[in-house]
Amino acid sequence: MAIHPILKMGDPRLLRIAKPVENFDSDELHLLVRDMFETMHAADGAGLAAPQIGIDLQLVIFGTDIVNPRYPEAPPVPRTVLCNPVIEPLSAEEEDGWEGCLSVPGFRGVVPRWRKIRYTGFDPYGDPIERIAEDFHARVVQHECDHLIGKLYPMRVRDFSRFGFTEVLFPGLDVADD
Repeated sequence: MAIHPILKMGDPRLLRIAKPVENFDSDELHLLVRDMFETMHAADGAGLAAPQIGIDLQLVIFGTDIVNPRYPEAPPVPRTVLCNPVIEPLSAEEEDGWEGCLSVPGFRGVVPRWRKIRYTGFDPYGDPIERIAEDFHARVVQHECDHLIGKLYPMRVRDFSRFGFTEVLFPGLDVADD
């Protein structure tokens, strides 16, 4: 397993549209998933998309089953590997919430997201996944899936008076890796 460098905002590879995963249950895909979890855990991330490590695939991972130190007030999100995701809002209701990103280190911003969604896709074996998610879980899924269409969360910020350095906005939060 290996920890990969995480691309930072400004790298044009983060703006590409990712290609669908076609080869399920391959050694290559399973190794990539293991590397992505190791990379995400090393950075205390809530999720990671393959494009963030320079891999042009529709693959996201998220969740840990424990409270994430970067989001100490948020409930745990189930550990998930999701290939070729599709998100469907289950209502028009949006919720504003603070987000950060491993590709935008040191910053946080308030981003509107659908409060309740259904997401579908496949696990690394090619088996279908369908879940309903709300609140922080839904936010994490939407944030990670945005990476697959070349969007970073600052592109969704509507009010830049609510965007800034994590250390200023959240004094006392350990921001060493944020």
